[in-house]
Amino acid sequence: MLAYESLDDQTLLALVLSRSGADPDRLAGGLLARFGSLGAVAAADLSELTRSSDAGPAGLGDLKVLRELAVRLAREEACRRPAIASWTALLAYARTAMAHLPREQFRVLYLDHRNNLLRDEWVADGTVDHAPVYPREVVRRALELSASAMILVHNHPSGDPAPSRADIEMTRKVVEAARALGLQVHDHLVIGRDGTASFKTLGLI
Repeated sequence: MLAYESLDDQTLLALVLSRSGADPDRLAGGLLARFGSLGAVAAADLSELTRSSDAGPAGLGDLKVLRELAVRLAREEACRRPAIASWTALLAYARTAMAHLPREQFRVLYLDHRNNLLRDEWVADGTVDHAPVYPREVVRRALELSASAMILVHNHPSGDPAPSRADIEMTRKVVEAARALGLQVHDHLVIGRDGTASFKTLGLI
């Protein structure tokens, strides 16, 4: 039986692309050279993958299915216990879902009074360095879901998770709007390929 854990990234990716209708090893090598890592290939837009290779839709579809499977497995693990009690699993899920996205994305994890995950919701997609977020809408949605708390999460496609001045200002507005209605913002996580920044750890919340 093939020991998949012993395969290098290119060989593993070639296996995923085996239904592409072309030389899978050449395709895998080209995609890794273009996007830089296995995670970045898996997270790339389907249209960009199509433009960057002659891989057929079957192989690229398999790649997207496997990425979604990885994200859902990580989310399932993060939801086994209250979010605050399973922080390592929560960070693993956030990194799996967002670390390699090509554009900035902002999500909110809405929690109940026991800090169990009620809803993981997309709020905004943006450019390579900005996603528009409206604090009132974030808080309004918490009220609709009867949430008691939330964790803000967004990614930095640059790879550097250090919060920007705009990140800090937007977070302050969300925290103030939430506090006025008795809601708590536990943290704001910034996900990058080079690591994860926590507003709470940095003393910004």
